[in-house]
Amino acid sequence: MDPMTQSAQISSSQGFADGQNSAAKESKLSDSFLSSSPVSLIQSPQVKDLIHWRDPKKSGLVFGLSMLLLLSLAAFSVISVASYLLLALLCVTITFRIYKSVVQAVQKSNEGHPFKTLIDKDVSIPPETFRKHVDASLTYINRALKQMSRLFLVEDLVDSLKLAVVMWLLTYVGAVFNGITILILADILLFAVPPIYEKNKTQIDQYIDLARTQVNTTIAKLQEKLPGAVKRSKTE
Repeated sequence: MDPMTQSAQISSSQGFADGQNSAAKESKLSDSFLSSSPVSLIQSPQVKDLIHWRDPKKSGLVFGLSMLLLLSLAAFSVISVASYLLLALLCVTITFRIYKSVVQAVQKSNEGHPFKTLIDKDVSIPPETFRKHVDASLTYINRALKQMSRLFLVEDLVDSLKLAVVMWLLTYVGAVFNGITILILADILLFAVPPIYEKNKTQIDQYIDLARTQVNTTIAKLQEKLPGAVKRSKTE
């Protein structure tokens, strides 16, 4: 075989292998991000049990604490809320430390520091874990930048118009609610909607299917009438 031809084949095979390795790495990073994304977190069994009120005491405790935190942020600044929380935690640990010291002095025992187990525990973040989450975040950021470029440079006219409508509606939402109010409403809906949906799943699914069909029909009509709209059937 001609040496130049053999060299070209080797170079081509190496390029193909590098492409496969790069694709595999990107897929692995994507899976890593999806496994740590908020959507994956909400779909985890523990969170599902919480928002479906499987254990009313635990769900009530989490809902109450989250509402208390959000209401505190609505009434006070973030710095004030964080300072009060850390101060309360510090008061508890100092009080417990003094109490255990007094008990040891009275009983003449030598139990040592009450938080020795926690102090000796390694709380450092492994470099591999940090790099994994950074790489996963970078994958998400790159996807978001690509999507923003596609929308704002009007690659698909219908998608860009949908984004414009959403932004226009959000201007009205922002005029009525602030960020904390929206988070409070989201917290209430997160713990209220799942039980309601679970009890009325059949009827709600029917209405959702009707609404989805209507929306898809409207979008299809817009894609046919608007000039320059990219037909998804062609691109797919």
